[in-house]
Amino acid sequence: MTVTRQTTRRTTRRFGLLALTLMLLAGCTPDLSGEPLTIAGGVPGGVYSKLAKSLAGIWQGGLGMATTPNVLPSNGSRDNLGLLESRKADVAFSAADLTTGHSDLRALARIYDDYLHVVVLRSSHITKIEDLKDRTVAVGSPDSGVAFIATKLLAQAAVQAKTTPLNLDPALDALATGGVDAVFWSGGLPTDAITRANQRSPLRLLDIGAQMDKMRELNAVYRTATIPASTYPLGGGPVTTLIVPNYLVVRADMSPDLAEALVAKLFDAVGELSNVSPAAQSIDVHPGIETMPLDLHPGALRYYRDRKP
Repeated sequence: MTVTRQTTRRTTRRFGLLALTLMLLAGCTPDLSGEPLTIAGGVPGGVYSKLAKSLAGIWQGGLGMATTPNVLPSNGSRDNLGLLESRKADVAFSAADLTTGHSDLRALARIYDDYLHVVVLRSSHITKIEDLKDRTVAVGSPDSGVAFIATKLLAQAAVQAKTTPLNLDPALDALATGGVDAVFWSGGLPTDAITRANQRSPLRLLDIGAQMDKMRELNAVYRTATIPASTYPLGGGPVTTLIVPNYLVVRADMSPDLAEALVAKLFDAVGELSNVSPAAQSIDVHPGIETMPLDLHPGALRYYRDRKP
């Protein structure tokens, strides 16, 4: 009988301590319901835009926000960073190479890598970057990450081409009708617009392996990768190209609690985000901390440290 009473008291005490601990933890959970949030996305229909709209719903529901975060359309990475620094946006998508020199910004996570595509007609005699000399090439909007890379690549190859600021869909239309000779695009694999355009006018990708040593010297975030022949039903085999990481970026003055919560919900929702864009399948905690040249936000860093085994 005495043993039974003692056991009962110990069990009751343990449950009491557990309940108290849970109450204390609940009391320490920050209330983010009143936090307004605006996300700088990208070109409508692009990966940035799709992920931004999906994250807006995920963050609103997961953090109990009173209103769904607003998603701003933009012309790409450079435009997004400007929206962030002018305080018109609180979170932005950006290619890593364009974040250099922004000391007032911090990264939440590396999310996925973009592959540079240099697209020509399959019937074209253009086989290498040097063949673009004096040709007309579409490089995306002036504020986009692809325009930044295209300009650097052409300069490194000492190629003077006529550039035109067309985004992907109109650029591919112009390629089919002879309005441009090549299209530069930086995006995930596969890019649906390129697959569709190939059904109308057979396409081919250029190999830029010969330029990669110089491009890597230009910026350490650039890496060499292969676009497999199986990615698109295009002419030719696999091509060597450049990849650049994409980051979720915030201002350094964002509250650590909010930054940590945004990162946590991002990684919790990878499956949902992958349904929106295949590029999201590569979102993972382990490469998520690799955000050179930006430092991680202290709130994001706290999340990653807590995740260590």
